[in-house]
Formats: sequence, C-alpha cells, structure tokens
Amino acid sequence: MNLGFETEKIEFKESLSQLSKGLESLVAMLNKNGKGILYFGVKDNGDVIGITIGNKTLKDLSDAITSRIKPMIIPSINIEFYDEKIVLKVEVNGSNKPYSADGNYLIRSGNENKKIDPELMRELVFTKSIESMTEIESFNQELSFNQLKQLYISHNYTIDQQNFEKNIGLFNKNNKYNILANILSDNNDCSIKVVRFKGIDKSEMIFRNEYGYKCLVLALENALEYVLSMNETRVQLTEKAVREEKKLFDSKCLREAWSNACLHTRWDKMIPPAIYIYSDRIEVVSTGGLPIDYSLEDFYNGISHPINKQLQKILGQLGIVEQTGHGVLEIIKTYGKEAFTISDNNIIVTLKFPFTLSNSTTIFDNLSKAHKLVLDTISVNPSITKNDIAVMCGLSTARISVIIKELKPDFFRLNHYLKKERV
Repeated sequence: MNLGFETEKIEFKESLSQLSKGLESLVAMLNKNGKGILYFGVKDNGDVIGITIGNKTLKDLSDAITSRIKPMIIPSINIEFYDEKIVLKVEVNGSNKPYSADGNYLIRSGNENKKIDPELMRELVFTKSIESMTEIESFNQELSFNQLKQLYISHNYTIDQQNFEKNIGLFNKNNKYNILANILSDNNDCSIKVVRFKGIDKSEMIFRNEYGYKCLVLALENALEYVLSMNETRVQLTEKAVREEKKLFDSKCLREAWSNACLHTRWDKMIPPAIYIYSDRIEVVSTGGLPIDYSLEDFYNGISHPINKQLQKILGQLGIVEQTGHGVLEIIKTYGKEAFTISDNNIIVTLKFPFTLSNSTTIFDNLSKAHKLVLDTISVNPSITKNDIAVMCGLSTARISVIIKELKPDFFRLNHYLKKERV
C-alpha cells in the first residue's frame, strides 16, 4: 500500500523513534499552512510498513506533542489500518503562530523543513496580526479625507460626516489615525510611479510620471488610466488575408494586476507599487512577496488570502476590486504562469507585448502636472463639479476654471485618447 507523496501539509515517518523530527515537521507545517498531517509507519516514498503500538503509545505521543510544541497544540491522533498494517495519523490545526518544537522554529517549504531566520519570524508575527495596517499608528496625525468622501458620494453612498473616519476603519485601538488613514488621506507621502524606458532594460528612461500625495484610490486610478491610454492597436493580415487587430496588452489583465498590487502591497513598509513600461513588456511591481503561510499552489489556484482586509473592503465599495484571487486566474489564462515572478520581497507581473511599443510621446505627456491632474480627475468622474475638482486636486476653483478653459480646444481629443482603450 502506498499513501503517495510528502507535501507542504503531509509528512511520513517510519517509526516513533523519529518523533523529534516528526514534531519539527508538525511545527513547520503549522507555521506555513496552519495545519498538517503526520503519519508514523510510512516510508518517505509513501510505502506503508506499519508500526507496533502498546497500551500507552497514544497517550505518550499526545503528551509529547502538547508538552514540546509551543504554543501548546491539541492533536487529533487516530489508528488506521492499511493491508492489516497499523499506521498512526496525527493531525494538527492552529493559528497561534509562530510555533516551535523544543525551542526550534521552522517553516515548511515543499516537503522540507527550514529554520526560520529573523526576517521570516517578523513576517509570521505580521501574519498573525488581525489587521496590521489598521493597528500601526500613522506618523502624521493631521489628516483630511475630502477626496475619499467625494469618491464615496460619487458612488451613491450617504456620508455620515461625524463618524465617517471611524466607520471605515481609519483609527487604531488607541483612537489614532492608522496607516490605512495615511494612504487614503488628501495629502499623504505616497507617490506611485509609472516609468517608461526606451528599450528592454532600465538603461535609458523616456519619462517618469508620479501619481501621489493624494488619496490612494485616486492615485491608483490615475496611474492605471495613463497606462491604458498607451494601449496601441496594430492591424495585421493573417495567412488567409484576414484583417486581425492586436492590442499591445490585455487591458483587463492590467487592471487585475494593478488592483492586486495596490491591495496586497505591504503598506506597513510604505513602499508603493509601481508600473514599469519597456519596449517589449509592462511590469507591475508590488512589495512584500507572498504571505509566509500562503503557498504557491494556493496563489496559482486563485485562493483568496487578503493581507489588507479593510483596504480590500474600501476598494470593493468604490468599484476598484471585485473578486480577490480572480485576477490571478485571468492573468494565467492570458499570459501563463510565467507572467509571475515571485520572491521574498516582491511580486512582479509581466505582460509581454505582441509587437514593439513605439517611442513617440503622447498628447498626454505634453500637459503640465496641474492639467494632467484635472484631466485625470474628470476622466474618472466626468460629471464632477468644478468645486469638487478643486477639492480633489487641491487647487482653487478659479485655477480649475482657467485650466478647463485651456483644455477646451483639445478636450474632446484628449478625453477620447484617455477613453479609447478602456474596458
């Protein structure tokens, strides 16, 4: 009889003489997945060889697990029979990370156990936190949220002016503004970068646009709209002389990659996501890598594992994100798993182009920063009033009137340029 292969959640041991190694495997699986299964009486290759048990075997095994694993874990131990051979099956579940066995901290990687270095230990503590983003205090406590309120109003929400900030989770348990409040405020220190390079590497930069120092929701939408405006269409003739249009990139996949990057970035590090545009590809970069207790298999299967739950809720209410995990499946369907490069510190999504991007500048590149800001704001909400534009952009109403007047001669052409490739 063969039970298959060892995995991130299953470990085999031939006998109880390997108890210490077995406890290490349980701890490693708990720290990685929050659960694990350990079989005694099975070879590494999955062949069942069985073990001999006595009257106190189950009690001694249970006592060893509860006394040597910290924090204490209560196992489920069962006797199973395979071809009349006895196998002990030990199952554990727990979320009180990090766990240790005889003082040793380990993490599961594939079917191996690895010692946890200090950085991984900090990661486990972060993962254990209920919502680190909402608990860490913002260094700046002088914050306003007029732009965020206007976004809620534009999505037909009724605003409770007195309790708005509390209702959406902008305070920590000490009643101080948290990191979530910081990145959603009107004037924060986060700047999202969109950088365009001439070739296939970073040796020559064409331009660098920054979208920031305002509500994160506006900044991420402005950055996305700019990149979507670059989505060229080429007409090609197939071998059968059929006219075929090809776009530079899949707009839906870009939206999914970008919203996931903004949602899953480790904002406690205050390093915003970025978009890099090369002649042959787009790279969407987020900081933090996969959560320590989230496997590659879970990631590629689109299993939801939100890090910033309150931010996810807000972005969902404002129509920025829909179904967590769905974006990964959409990107794999179009670009394959090779679109993802995952390390301990970053996740990079690469959307390769079917043809080379031209290096000519766009109409939008020639606008001033203030003009771009106003046009961005109007493109996100075409029915917005001048007063609301002034609030969102941090400019006077008089200045907004002048900018709109200056944009009018080319406004329809510019607006069409922004909208032509939108999904």
